[in-house]
Amino acid sequence: MDNPSYKIARTLRCKNANIPGTLGKLAKTIGRVGGDIGNITTVHLGHHYTVRDIEVLLDNKRHLEHLIDEVSKIKEVIVLEARDEVLDLHKGGKIKMVSTIPITSEDVLRRVYTPGVAEVCNLITDRPSNRDTYTSIAYSVAVVTDGTAILGLGNIGPVAGMPVMEGKAALLQQLVGISGIPILLDTTDPDEIVETVKHIAPTFGGIHLEDIASPRCFLIQDRLENELNIPVMHDDQQGTAVVVLAALINACKLTKLTLEEAKIGLIGLGAAGLAIGKFLLRYTGNPTLGVAKTEASVRRHAEQQGGIPSSFDEIMKTADIVIATSGVKGLIQPRMVRRGQIIFALSNPYPEIDPELARASGATLAVDGRAVNNLLGYPGIWRGTLDALANKITYEMYRAAALAIVCATSEGELVPNPLDPKAHLAVTHGVAKAAIESGVAQRPLDDDYFENTNIKEPPCV
Repeated sequence: MDNPSYKIARTLRCKNANIPGTLGKLAKTIGRVGGDIGNITTVHLGHHYTVRDIEVLLDNKRHLEHLIDEVSKIKEVIVLEARDEVLDLHKGGKIKMVSTIPITSEDVLRRVYTPGVAEVCNLITDRPSNRDTYTSIAYSVAVVTDGTAILGLGNIGPVAGMPVMEGKAALLQQLVGISGIPILLDTTDPDEIVETVKHIAPTFGGIHLEDIASPRCFLIQDRLENELNIPVMHDDQQGTAVVVLAALINACKLTKLTLEEAKIGLIGLGAAGLAIGKFLLRYTGNPTLGVAKTEASVRRHAEQQGGIPSSFDEIMKTADIVIATSGVKGLIQPRMVRRGQIIFALSNPYPEIDPELARASGATLAVDGRAVNNLLGYPGIWRGTLDALANKITYEMYRAAALAIVCATSEGELVPNPLDPKAHLAVTHGVAKAAIESGVAQRPLDDDYFENTNIKEPPCV
């Protein structure tokens, strides 16, 4: 059965005869077959007919076909096309390399390129740290994937994962002004991935690992962190864990639950689940219950985090907070929800339980991966890290990011809007400050840097 929270959007371009009641017939037909109408835009208004674009939300492609069949039975209406706005947005890709200097004359050309550029090359030769001033390296991040764990779709390969990498890059640029460069690797061998990234690392200020399946992702990140002198982050691990920690702190404030005293269960111990467990152990001092498909994941949870091996039924029956990252759509049935529980069903694109169903079944608070989105974390984490020229990202920096999100959240909300620039500024400054305090910053930042920060000191937590 299709999950009602995750529908497809299509735009129907319809040619309607200018006969009173035609638009009403069309709207009634769309409603009768279960379609939800969004915006209606008039494209052409003629003497005999009108062309309109009608946005419609539908369950799936079969639903779309049924809708078009029914609309086509209206003699006053002709369906000209059914357009996918998502595909339209992706045509030609979402990012491109652009020059920051308009090259409009030979004089500018000589300064931007030869012979003027030789002077800059010599400066970097004499002092390599000049690269951070005179090139784009300091604010460029490699977005690296092997395509083995793409956005809930699984192992679809690096090329099919490119739209996700482009999206990450586009958001890094828009939200915090960082150049994200997608790097697609046609190998899943950890040694080859590590060696490749090491060879390209001089181009970048940081390495952003994305959608690499566990358990290989742990080994790859550990090795890169140890063998490179620039920061490395795996967004599916640390990026997710930061936002989940922030959301849990706020969820406990909203529900009057004490996070340090709550029993927390993790359903799914992959990259995200294990990182969430690690952060919760550091923040609360308490281990989490854990269950996973493989014994190796449960063992890693126990050995590295003091996690308590559990079962799906035990977690649902006893945990005050349930965090699910299993990737299994509909795993949690409404009858399993215990009254008063907090449920984070975070698998994308389909959660373990629809939040509305969970709340209707007794959960005090229930959200999915759209509400708790790592977009709130990684842009500011990277900007703050690069501003401080940190050579690695510490737990203290991740913790600062989570607390900055908490303090940037409006009263009564779980987390800020992921496109709120103030939230990203708060994360940026919190991370930069923590980098300085934890001794990994290599660039001094004065009071002027922090004067516009939105961060409040921990009374807000």
